[in-house]
Amino acid sequence: MLPILGETTLPTSADFLIFDDHSKYKITMYPIQKILTLSMFTCALCADPMHSLPDYEVRDRAANAMGIASFGSVGSVDQSDLEYRPLLRTGEVLEVVPGLIVTQHSGTGKANQYFLRGFNLDHGTDFATYVDGMPVNMVSHAHGQGYSDVNFIIPELIDVVNYTKGPYYAALGDFSSAGSAQIKTADWLDQGMLKLGFGGDGYLRTVIADAFDLNATDRMVVGLEAQYYDGPWDIGENLNQFKGFAKYTRQIDMGDLSFTFHGYQASWDSADQIPERAVEHGTISDLGSLDQDVGGESSRYSLSADYQQVLGDQSSSLSAYAIYYDINLWSNFTYYLDDPVNGDEFEQAENRIIYGFNFAHSLLHEHLFERDVRHTFGTQVRYDVIDNLGLYHTAGRERLDAVRVDDVRELAAGLFYENEIYWTDRLRSVFGLRADYYAFDVESDLDVNSGSADDLILSPKFSMLYALNRQVELYASFGLGFHSNDARGTTITVDPKDLSAVDAVDPLVRSTGAEVGLHVDWNPQWRTALSVWWLELDSELLYVGDGGATEASGGSERYGMELSHDYHPVDWLSFDLDLALTQARFENGDEIPGALNSVLSGGVTYQSESGFFAGLRARYFGRRPLVEDGSLESDPSLVFNLRTGYDFSPNLRLSFDVLNLFDSNDDDITYYYESKLSTEVASVEDVHSHVIEPRSFRITLTYRY
Repeated sequence: MLPILGETTLPTSADFLIFDDHSKYKITMYPIQKILTLSMFTCALCADPMHSLPDYEVRDRAANAMGIASFGSVGSVDQSDLEYRPLLRTGEVLEVVPGLIVTQHSGTGKANQYFLRGFNLDHGTDFATYVDGMPVNMVSHAHGQGYSDVNFIIPELIDVVNYTKGPYYAALGDFSSAGSAQIKTADWLDQGMLKLGFGGDGYLRTVIADAFDLNATDRMVVGLEAQYYDGPWDIGENLNQFKGFAKYTRQIDMGDLSFTFHGYQASWDSADQIPERAVEHGTISDLGSLDQDVGGESSRYSLSADYQQVLGDQSSSLSAYAIYYDINLWSNFTYYLDDPVNGDEFEQAENRIIYGFNFAHSLLHEHLFERDVRHTFGTQVRYDVIDNLGLYHTAGRERLDAVRVDDVRELAAGLFYENEIYWTDRLRSVFGLRADYYAFDVESDLDVNSGSADDLILSPKFSMLYALNRQVELYASFGLGFHSNDARGTTITVDPKDLSAVDAVDPLVRSTGAEVGLHVDWNPQWRTALSVWWLELDSELLYVGDGGATEASGGSERYGMELSHDYHPVDWLSFDLDLALTQARFENGDEIPGALNSVLSGGVTYQSESGFFAGLRARYFGRRPLVEDGSLESDPSLVFNLRTGYDFSPNLRLSFDVLNLFDSNDDDITYYYESKLSTEVASVEDVHSHVIEPRSFRITLTYRY
């Protein structure tokens, strides 16, 4: 095996292929796995004269899965692509995942709304997100199970976004049935940067970051971001965000040790979804709010340590982390439905500390039983200490009474094993087995809802991959996965509002998926990926608009097709296009509210030698059913975003973003539920929507030093 010098985290195995006229070298990478940069790989070759190649082609573009993936629906996008994408919000960095849509129904400081593979993922349910190996999804969260807030990331300091889709990956557990994203931040910056941005609706943003060589083995990257945004809304968003980042890395013998700090503090006011009748009657504009006191405050601080080591044909990784997180979120979706005097405003609050560690080890047996065999095993442990997990009835952000307050302790422990066999130069198989154990302990202010619960679930996975030739690779995958339910739902016996009897939910819910597909390299400039998939859940986590949270419902089934193209006709021009079509139903045949049926997204990027650059992106978000019988649907939406600019020198750039280029007034999100206005004597079932932000302009000056 060749030494691996440069690494980024990816939770699956992979191959890195080198081709010349005479041979093919296959380098297996290890869990939690690595992606090599071209420069680092070249150094590895140079260090070993036995493996020097006179002429070779390295398939190094991050988004290309051909020949480097052990499964079908995986990929990576690095900073070189992200820097040309116009972003309205931080969470939109996840739209690099083909078929994933990122929207917002509330304030910018709140976690985004995500859609993928026919799921309304709410704020992260069934889509697992990790940053530097740390989980982002919050179990038993005050606002909804799987809540995933990536606002603490500084986009300019993202090194790579690795993604997966489907429950086929032994190293991935909770929330990953639809997919996952693993964001790795930068270990090094070639230049320091200072960015100053300003624009319409009171937008102001500053980023400063730099890297330091402390000595021959030690490096440090630091970054700060501050942002203010008032937004186009009638009430003013008053977003204040502050982010801090520091990463220290040290080379130790054959390994690398790193310590990473993330810090985040934010406050905001929200313009939530509003009923269409209030706009039609002129009560408010489509940018208005019926409750002007809603919004939120949140903070997140984390420290993680990571050690990676490669010794011959073995690789090990060990990481540990501690995260502090809190949130106070005020919402009002039904206005005066439940309380005609004070209104229905409510607060969801919590503070928690998360402890965890991950370990993985991989061993390659060359020519074992005349086959190359890779064994991988690992363990992951997470413990959430959640205090004051509360739901309160409020008015003007003042607490009137407590609906429910709990202290929760939740343990998640997983073991996994993966076996990859190279049966021939063309055929590979990957078998995985995962075991997860969850233990819940709930201490509620209502004693009958206190208690303990636990559950164990086994999840086997299997894939076959076959290379027809250098251009075409076929694959088939099958796997079982799961998502966890809110700990409070596993011990509940009575509704805290009216004390009526309530059935507890299953702690862990099974998902089953299958997929077939192919990757095609038509030529070095044009690549295509096609997949046909199916996914079944024993219980759907469904967003409930009048409660502002997710609730467990019946089982569901989804199937669909995804097609991705990536075309680089010349060095200075690139195109990408992704199409996803999905059919989603509950097990009884009903429609699933919010399940998207079609997504079309794509873009073109131009970079001239003179210094001019431009990136244009479009996103079509198809119709979604709003009720189970399908009689009401949301309208589709189409939005274009543009980034253009000029590099005056290698150190100075001026960029200009036009967000919502054609000033679309389509909706970002749409729900249908019952609400009651202060002027109404009875409740009304109505469409509640949140419009796409009107066209806005932003200018950013970047100085690199």
